Amino acid sequence: YALVVSTENITYNIYAGDNRSMMVSNCLFRVGGAAILLSNKPRDRRRSKYELVHTVRTHTGADDKSFRCVQQGDDENGKTGVSLSKDITDVAGRTVKKNIATLGPLILPLSEKLLFFVTFMGKKLFKDKIKHYYVPDFKLAIDHFCIHAGGKAVIDVLEKNLGLAPIDVEASRSTLHRFGNTSSSSIWYELAYIEAKGRMKKGNKVWQIALGSLSVTVQFGWL
Repeated sequence: YALVVSTENITYNIYAGDNRSMMVSNCLFRVGGAAILLSNKPRDRRRSKYELVHTVRTHTGADDKSFRCVQQGDDENGKTGVSLSKDITDVAGRTVKKNIATLGPLILPLSEKLLFFVTFMGKKLFKDKIKHYYVPDFKLAIDHFCIHAGGKAVIDVLEKNLGLAPIDVEASRSTLHRFGNTSSSSIWYELAYIEAKGRMKKGNKVWQIALGSLSVTVQFGWL
């Protein structure tokens, strides 16, 4: 068994100074927590709620912009705080693209893979005529989306890039509105929201996209 605990405790990292870039984190983050029990024992299948299908991790810390977009340090008065750079949205977008590129081949139907491959090769051969790659329809493989509630901009970017409808990101926006940014635990708040709305059905697949010190994609299937 493995007990996975996701939590955000802002008490330790509360910033008491007056540096504006460090004050942002006080406004964004909120206290939150969630836990999930994982098992690989066959006998637990009957009482399990979900099945973990894929887990994909993408780490871009070797890149300077990624490394410096969220940093803890002291301000000019010696007050410890966390600073968020203006590059954070761009970094998140690029990291998620890499993450999706890894997950896509694992879950997308063959038709979507072929369409992407054709446009990919076409762009290589006819750069001027084909301006954009084909964006696969992930809704053919996924029923519910839980996007990390890190901020409105993060949700907006993923909604646009993945071609999602407002209802697909409703759980993310509602979680952000009610609970704020609870870091890694936010995707579990969103899953609970989908369940509470009665939208989760047997056989449905859920895509959880978490962002932070690492970018992780977790796909669950409702048993």
